[in-house]
Amino acid sequence: MTPLLEASGLSLRFGAIRALDDVAIDVWPGEVLAIVGESGSGKSTLLRVLSGQQAAEAGTVRYDGADIRSLSEAALRRLSRSDWGFVHQNPRDGLRMAISAGGNIGERLMANGARHYGDIRAEALAWLSRVEIDPARIDALPRTFSGGMQQRLQIARTLVTRPRLVFMDEPTGGLDVSVQAKLLDMLRGLVRDLGLSVVIVTHDIAAARLLAHRIVVMRHGRVVEEGLTDRVLDDPQHPYTQLLVSSVLAA
Repeated sequence: MTPLLEASGLSLRFGAIRALDDVAIDVWPGEVLAIVGESGSGKSTLLRVLSGQQAAEAGTVRYDGADIRSLSEAALRRLSRSDWGFVHQNPRDGLRMAISAGGNIGERLMANGARHYGDIRAEALAWLSRVEIDPARIDALPRTFSGGMQQRLQIARTLVTRPRLVFMDEPTGGLDVSVQAKLLDMLRGLVRDLGLSVVIVTHDIAAARLLAHRIVVMRHGRVVEEGLTDRVLDDPQHPYTQLLVSSVLAA
């Protein structure tokens, strides 16, 4: 088995700030990798670089053996709507707010070649149920949904094409604690059932423990610790990781 996604030597500056400093990570088929760290650690920048939304100044990102920087813009767009998915922290960034819930799900299917209206609507109904949204809301606009429902709809829109690799940027950020717990439980089930590879950025150590097989800890643009989730959280080696874990335990 070889990594599905391989990144090495990633470096990027914003003025005098080192957003990424010689970062290297691998993501394996069927693996959930959590990237954790405080605000400004570089974790969201790393996610944008890995997903092709931003170019690094140095280093390479290879997906399934191919360097994504060698892909044309059209090829990268095709990859992003087929093999890849992206779940934004703010679901409004990942939804079309002016079209129905079913239309949001169906649009991604149509972008991948689906044309039969009945089949598309049936798939949309099935996915609304799968993400715990009442199928009777299929023709409702996303703006009539709560924040948690919007996030579940964005997840349905992203996963309906069964991508191999999904990037998630703080998917539970801004939600009430009870809503977060339900969303995380749902996500864990979907990831397991679909056999997804996931790269998730989060500041929530509890979310990382629940979802991730491995954890990467970032600080000031560098990876300071990485390893199996239980090992990193139960026996952190780096002083910064120890501080992160202890602050959660003290909360």
